[in-house]
Amino acid sequence: MAERPHPPAERALSFGPFRLLPAQQLLLEGDTPVRLGSRAFDILTALVESAGETISKNDLIARVWPDTFVDEGSLRVHIAGLRRALGDGQPGRRYLANIPGRGYRFLAPISRSEPEPLAAGNSTIPARAHNLPVSQSRVVGRIDVIATLQEQLPKWRFVSIVGEGGIGKTTVALALAEALLPSYEDGVWLVDLASVSDPRLVADAVGNTLGLTLHAEDAVFRLLDFVRDKRMLIVLDNCEHVVEAAAVLAEQLLAGAPGVHILATSREPLRAEGERVRRLPPLDSPAASPDLTAADALAFPAVRLFVERAAAISDGFELSDTDAPVVADICRKLGGMALAIELAAARVDAFGVAQLAVLLDDRFRILKRGRRTAQPRHQSLTAALDWSYEFLPEGERVILRRLSVFAGAFTLESAIAVAGDDSADVVEGLANLVAKSLVSADVSGPTVQYRLLETTRAYAMQKLIEAGESEAYARRHAQHHFDWFRRAEASWATRSTGAQWLKDNGRGIDDVRSALNWAFSPDGDPAFGVALTVASIPLWLELSLVHECRADVERALAAQALQESPNERDTLKLRVAHGLVLPHAIRALSEDTASYAETLALAEKLDDDEAQLRALYTWSVYCVYLGKYRDALALAERLRARADSSGLGDLGLVGDMMIGNTLHHLGDHVGALRHLDLVVNNPTYSRRSMYADRLMAALVYADILWLRGCPDQAVRCIQQTLDEARSTRNALMHANILTQGPCTVALYVGDLAEAERAVGLLLDYSAKPALNTWNALGRCFQGRLLLARGDFAGLAILRTALNWLREAGFTFHYVISLGALAEGLAAAGQPAEAHMAIAEALELAEKNEEHWCLPELLRIKGEIIRSDGSANAASAAEDCFRQALDWARRQGALSWELRAATSLARLWHRNGRTAEADDLLSAVYDRFTEGFDTVDLKTAAALLEEFRVG
Repeated sequence: MAERPHPPAERALSFGPFRLLPAQQLLLEGDTPVRLGSRAFDILTALVESAGETISKNDLIARVWPDTFVDEGSLRVHIAGLRRALGDGQPGRRYLANIPGRGYRFLAPISRSEPEPLAAGNSTIPARAHNLPVSQSRVVGRIDVIATLQEQLPKWRFVSIVGEGGIGKTTVALALAEALLPSYEDGVWLVDLASVSDPRLVADAVGNTLGLTLHAEDAVFRLLDFVRDKRMLIVLDNCEHVVEAAAVLAEQLLAGAPGVHILATSREPLRAEGERVRRLPPLDSPAASPDLTAADALAFPAVRLFVERAAAISDGFELSDTDAPVVADICRKLGGMALAIELAAARVDAFGVAQLAVLLDDRFRILKRGRRTAQPRHQSLTAALDWSYEFLPEGERVILRRLSVFAGAFTLESAIAVAGDDSADVVEGLANLVAKSLVSADVSGPTVQYRLLETTRAYAMQKLIEAGESEAYARRHAQHHFDWFRRAEASWATRSTGAQWLKDNGRGIDDVRSALNWAFSPDGDPAFGVALTVASIPLWLELSLVHECRADVERALAAQALQESPNERDTLKLRVAHGLVLPHAIRALSEDTASYAETLALAEKLDDDEAQLRALYTWSVYCVYLGKYRDALALAERLRARADSSGLGDLGLVGDMMIGNTLHHLGDHVGALRHLDLVVNNPTYSRRSMYADRLMAALVYADILWLRGCPDQAVRCIQQTLDEARSTRNALMHANILTQGPCTVALYVGDLAEAERAVGLLLDYSAKPALNTWNALGRCFQGRLLLARGDFAGLAILRTALNWLREAGFTFHYVISLGALAEGLAAAGQPAEAHMAIAEALELAEKNEEHWCLPELLRIKGEIIRSDGSANAASAAEDCFRQALDWARRQGALSWELRAATSLARLWHRNGRTAEADDLLSAVYDRFTEGFDTVDLKTAAALLEEFRVG
């Protein structure tokens, strides 16, 4: 095909009711955007630009998938979806033609014009958060219902769409949700409850959709805490089998989150407070009449739906006057049930309208009987699926059965690996199953993702069991995912970014879970389950699913304990992973670190140098969280030495990061900088790992820069680190980064707007995968931020978070936060509580040798004493301030020294010693060369001005 010049970017291409705007990647029907996947849009653009000409399949594929091998099956899937989106086949809508043996042609006349401005309120759908699937078909016969509910739902807050199974409730709900996207700034979220068998897990399903990992004991509380200040629409789809739990949760969400609206679908009303019910009737069909014309029949939505779906499947199908009464009869027999009509239309290409009506007579009795006896929804659908399944060619039946082992989305490659012995058969069969609406295809991304609807999957799984193949294909499914994640495990250590690795592999999480559940079931293979668990460890870690990782690792270790000759290298990998997630996946840290010692001993036994270093690292981190800084330092030094002796220099830099971190906490900032500099400023070191050693080293480096009187450099260092961290989506890493650097430094320099942003991010990242400890630290920062703004509501938040950390035995950032609580209590006029808090903070700092913050704790103690107003308060406060100055000077912590000098100078000034105060404070202030817009330096400058004016 000759290369055609593209139309000018600013021109609009119009056909029928549509306007195509290639430059904006936008298709409008009237003023309403039509959501298309990017590939479908490119196909449409290519065909419209060459309207009237035949474009070969190879040329289409080359244009839409340049430099990528794609089979014709993928093109057919996109063409079928495009036809459905355009309503191709309806009267006056004939757009795409398949020219046998040649390619495709766009039939409708087009006009080129300047693009008109879009109607107000009907611009492109804003890029808001949502998980709505790209629509692969047009909504037929429900436009009025959707328009009415679009006005009513925002006012009513809670609407249930109720009707028979297969009537189209989900279709209407999705169309309504998409129409309402601009109304909800925090997104529209679809929660499919079809797969939730336990009513107690309804809240968990909602949380998972929102990116939260919840636990049964506090699921509702944590969910409410997350959505309390959000404005969002939650779509609870398929509620009927968990109707009571869904009703209770809906009431709780509406009561606890005023900005949350609920849209539910169910066979029966939820009967919950505030619910408005909209019953969805069957699609209207024409009355029986031998004189019914095609034009008359198409006035009824049931017939329009049949014709549109048949046209999408069978190229060239148009409703004739001869067939109109027959199609009307089919629609009546199917009771206007959308699903059954679509299933029937999918067989027109095989049997034609007349033969289909005859064949349908037998099957209709089954469908009718199911509705008359009010059997559960799935039985009606099972009858429809029975009929559809039995008309499939045997090869497609086999493929559908085998695909039922996939719990989530899968690619063509995975389908070939699991479902067939002949890959060509799978390619053709999968394309046909998509065309017949038995498999859905998401074509919006670079790789087509396939999925069986849950009801179809359950039906096909039953057929797999009846065929005696369930065991064999569960094993093939598990083996495929083992092979996949064994390769992924190898690439994980050398990946350039965690985000790309997760993008490539994260979609496999549901199937890994399914495969592990099979492997550890009574009929499974525990040894295989252990191997798959080992291969899957990077997936759990990248998704920050620390609780799930811990549970799976412990299950694998228990299974290994029952084996006669367990694989010790697998045991070692499991134990190292367990040590890494343990501090984040348990409610309380244990002082007993024997398990870490056992892991190290096993690594030494196996002479595995890298495992030894990882074991030393995880043990050292655990000790930091316990506040055992001397132990942590000793382990980090062993790590550094072992890395040098084994030639693993990069991992040795992890040791330098840990040495620098522990020396910093011990108050040796100069020594810390020597080790941190080896990591931060190493030009050849670009290693990225779960340990985030260079990022974490940079954050500690920034903290020390601030302490040593370089606040501007500290802020720049933090920003550079954040820029680098954006390449990862790992929630645990982000929580750690935000805690170590941005939250801390922003509060130090008094940038409360930046602190608020960082704290919000920390709370968000720590809430989604249920990182309880980091969430508690986020609450600490939230409380400190409020106190910095003079809002004493921060006291309750800070106290609650500290209580949580105290009970958990987690001392990281605990002492400095306790000092902030003491300072806030004193400011709020609670001196007794303030004295108790600062006494506890100083005691813990001395016990753990956490000397880095001693100057500040002593200064805070002095301020609390000074505010007492007792006879010897000034003398005792001065003593504390002098101690603070002494500690700060010994550590080279110029910023702590400035704070202590400011407090002491203010005290002297009040006692008439202004000259001494000026000498003390100016001597410290003059040593700064930057940061003059930060809060401490501005405070000191204002105080010096006060001395000199007075």
